[in-house]
Amino acid sequence: MSIEVGATVEGKVTGITNFGAFVELPGGDTGLVHISEVANTYVKDISNYLKEDEKVKVKVINIDNDGKIGLSIKQLEDPTERKDHAPKMSFEEKMAKFMKQSSERQQDLKNREAKRGDNN
Repeated sequence: MSIEVGATVEGKVTGITNFGAFVELPGGDTGLVHISEVANTYVKDISNYLKEDEKVKVKVINIDNDGKIGLSIKQLEDPTERKDHAPKMSFEEKMAKFMKQSSERQQDLKNREAKRGDNN
């Protein structure tokens, strides 16, 4: 089976990295779903969205001259239909979640700055 840009195919997740997931396509080719193409929301950990050996539908978004295949899951989703695995939350719950994530990100930045200071 020939893989073409724009095609929607089903494949199997064969590997997960911190930058994306590798998906085996029909015919034995392997493509990469970059972390930015997993969902219509911020993805910090791909493992929250995909698991190895899981079957997924993907859209072929590009094929490089060297044969590398770029894939997307989020381009198959309706952007008005949120599928971010989170139950509906009240405003207060959303705000609490946002504040927690913001605090964690600020702490990560402070830790990185402290490490840079130690290296100088």
